[in-house]
Amino acid sequence: MPEKKKRPSQTILEGPDRAPARAMFKAMGFSNDDLRKPIIGIANTWIETTPCNFHLRRLSQRVKEGVRAAGGTPMEFNTIAISDGITMGTEGMKTSLISREVVADSIELMARGHMFDGMVAISGCDKTIPGTVMALIRIDVPSLMLYGGSIDPGKFNGKDVTIQDVFEAVGKFAKGKISEQELHALEDVACPNAGSCGGQFTANTMSTVFEVMGISPMDGNAVPAMDPRKDEEAYRAGRLVMDLIQADLRPSEIITRKSIENAIRSVAMTGGSTNSVLHLLAIAHEAGIKLSIEDFDRLSRKTPLLADLKPAGRFTAPDLYRAGGIRLVAKRLLDAGLLNKECITVTGRNIGEEAKEASETPGQEVLMPLTRPLSPTGGLVILKGNLAPEGGVLKVAGLDYKTFEGKAKVFDREEDAFKAVKAGKIKPGDVVAIRYEGPQGGPGMREMLGVTAAIVGEGLGESVALLTDGRFSGATHGLMAGHVAPEAAKGGPIAALRNGDTIVFDIPNRRLDVKLTAKEIKSRLKSWKPPKPRYTSGVMAKYDRLVSSATQGAVTS
Repeated sequence: MPEKKKRPSQTILEGPDRAPARAMFKAMGFSNDDLRKPIIGIANTWIETTPCNFHLRRLSQRVKEGVRAAGGTPMEFNTIAISDGITMGTEGMKTSLISREVVADSIELMARGHMFDGMVAISGCDKTIPGTVMALIRIDVPSLMLYGGSIDPGKFNGKDVTIQDVFEAVGKFAKGKISEQELHALEDVACPNAGSCGGQFTANTMSTVFEVMGISPMDGNAVPAMDPRKDEEAYRAGRLVMDLIQADLRPSEIITRKSIENAIRSVAMTGGSTNSVLHLLAIAHEAGIKLSIEDFDRLSRKTPLLADLKPAGRFTAPDLYRAGGIRLVAKRLLDAGLLNKECITVTGRNIGEEAKEASETPGQEVLMPLTRPLSPTGGLVILKGNLAPEGGVLKVAGLDYKTFEGKAKVFDREEDAFKAVKAGKIKPGDVVAIRYEGPQGGPGMREMLGVTAAIVGEGLGESVALLTDGRFSGATHGLMAGHVAPEAAKGGPIAALRNGDTIVFDIPNRRLDVKLTAKEIKSRLKSWKPPKPRYTSGVMAKYDRLVSSATQGAVTS
């Protein structure tokens, strides 16, 4: 008989010499029987600083109940989370992307140190979702990720509203379109309970990504945060990880080149966040899979845009759940011949089998049929040109025009651009260029929702463009190109821009250019000097020194 494979936890718990370890576990109430079972690490991202993760203690209890019912011993630990929405527009926002690495690093350290046999990671806000999965790839024990779910929309003047509406209302208030009382009234109702921001913004985009990729169980992520069925999905996740251990099914078998392609197509079909480009590049890096920024444009060109979801559309993530959920998105991809259907998922079934079981709510208008797409091509475009030799990312969902030409108004900080918008200094035809906000230049690559929402709120969303080496929130819409690389802090052409330069967006030809000769750009950059680091010690300085380009996922190495 072949010798039975030893579980990782047996190294830390079995034998006379491990008595001290067992004694310490017994201090917390674990019994001998508990310690003989598979040990499951429950990586929770619960915090009290964002509604996205505020309810995750409730879900972790149900996950643990599922683990115990299936014959395992759960051991919960916590990691950090940074709220994008709360820190937006401040120096604190620079910590958001950096937190993705800290989340991944901290979970990896816990798993390696305590030698868990399996893992369930529970995520909520934007960076915890890819951060948890990056860690699961590194550890590569049987594991899955469960997303805490979307917040419900608020109600204001009889309409569904989200945090996007509050950000845009700031611009309306600055323009005198609404009163301060109206702004506060909207603020009071926009976020009615726990859960992540409600449109197809970054959190719900990455929720879609990981269900379609297969590292989250199909139907588990899409259930809204406060829906009673979410507790059932958490319990199912706890039982499911024990099945993964029995089958010895690991993330390295689930996250493959083909499953990542499925994920990219799900973003294109649903008009998802540009941040998905950054995070999927990072996921591929962790998995040792070759993926380039050009792959996103190639796959998006062949994928129809079907989802009428906010920020550009009418509906929220809970509406998509009621229409048929992420499973229905997978079914649309399958029917279009765009799904790599053989890719295995954490349920033990392949994604094609999962997609075939989709149930579509009669009369739903959230996800259009293949015969009536909102656009024949997907929501993501990769631009290159003399301003972005390595590339930039543009979300075209909701955009009607193909080209835009305007004069640059250049800002070296997000705060300066926001002040200019509020002061009425941005006019129709302008191109707002915000630089030194890239992965290294920030450091931390802030999102620009405060600026983009203010532009839209002031009624300039169709007459002003924006480009930056920073990021955009998933709630951003309009002609906004982000992730421009090389970034200004590394001497990219965006560092050579001056006020009044003519910038051209050419979407059909995938170009982002400034009307300057190569000789002029080179001449300007000769006198350019790298800015002094904004931080000289601590985690921000460390990230500054280690971070890669946005075109490589802004990973640290």
